[in-house]
Amino acid sequence: MRYYAYALLYVDDVLMAHHDALTALRDIDKFFKMKTGSIGDPDYYLGVKLRKMTLKNGVEAWAMSSSKYALAAVANVVDQLKSRGLEHMMPKSAANPFKGGYKPEMDVSPELDAEQATYYQSQIGILRWLCEIGRIDILVNVSMLWSHLALPREGHLEAVYHNYSYLRNKHNARMCFDPTYREIDMGSFKECDWKTFYGNVNEAIPPNAPEVRGKEVDLRLYDDSDHAGEEVTRRSRTGFFIFLNMAPVVWFSKRQPTVETSIFGAEFVAMKNGMETLRRLQYKLKMMGVPLSGPSFIYGDNMSVIHNTQRPE
Repeated sequence: MRYYAYALLYVDDVLMAHHDALTALRDIDKFFKMKTGSIGDPDYYLGVKLRKMTLKNGVEAWAMSSSKYALAAVANVVDQLKSRGLEHMMPKSAANPFKGGYKPEMDVSPELDAEQATYYQSQIGILRWLCEIGRIDILVNVSMLWSHLALPREGHLEAVYHNYSYLRNKHNARMCFDPTYREIDMGSFKECDWKTFYGNVNEAIPPNAPEVRGKEVDLRLYDDSDHAGEEVTRRSRTGFFIFLNMAPVVWFSKRQPTVETSIFGAEFVAMKNGMETLRRLQYKLKMMGVPLSGPSFIYGDNMSVIHNTQRPE
């Protein structure tokens, strides 16, 4: 089967996707010299530990772990607190990223001074990167704290320490990228004739897209929202996952920019945000020559939104 080889470049890190990656890396090394001894099987990339694992179904899959990065981040915070005699600020253990019932938007503790505010912002950046490299379990909490970068309070910084205590006890997480295909129940998706509304149109394919090669992949989006979850502004939060085959590739949590007066409105906005991200991902895959198996599939739990988006009338 014909396929494309990909070289993923991030500053001075190179990751090769190829059936003979070592030879390809040595070819690159002829023109762009790499660090001695650095060419080999992928081990550590952008803060994550990479390894192959065999799943219960016998399929080999790559997995990534942010344990080393998380423990290093925790150690830096602990050292900083000890240097100021404030090690008691870090809880010894935390079962969850937030204390029970804590809502950052309701926090009225004193504002941080300029130095502490800068420190808070830097720690949110570190936690945000942990979310990017697979710690989905703290994504919502970090997103909430992210909303207070401009005017952080003492309680917000304490919540950061609470997150680190949680990570210290639960650092050993791993995300697996399962390449197998999910069996999709096509009966769940209603087919309708949209030509009356849109005419006889086809999907817009980039004119300069490369020839597709390799195995087809399918995309699935799961979206949701919490209606008026933020108590001060009554704004809702969008959350969604996108899977490529059985592998999670996009995870998202963000406060919606508008105030929706109904659950339907909040769920509809969440689906719209997810669909737009899905379209961008489809475009990216097409420009990388990756073939899609067909239409992407969107799943939600609000039947009003589902009925109002899959029927032309």
